[in-house]
Amino acid sequence: MADHPSTFGGTPLDTDEDAWEDRAALHNKASSDGIISGGNALRRGTFAEMIRHIAMLPEDERRDYVIEKKGDREYSAEEAMALASRDDFPKA
Repeated sequence: MADHPSTFGGTPLDTDEDAWEDRAALHNKASSDGIISGGNALRRGTFAEMIRHIAMLPEDERRDYVIEKKGDREYSAEEAMALASRDDFPKA
């Protein structure tokens, strides 16, 4: 997750590191009109905090949200829930 390239056209390193402390933002998919930007973030914090927030939502509401993580990678609610269930996911 943390292995995004640091240069234009660079190749990501495969360190197999999960960067739970990377900066992230929670977005409502409907209000973003398909464009996720820092200006329409509902909440900001670490990647782990945003995953925890989605996990606390009622199951039928989760699909309305996405997480944008440092490096411009977006995670769906389904991906967030899969990450939250991992053994190495940090507990609060």
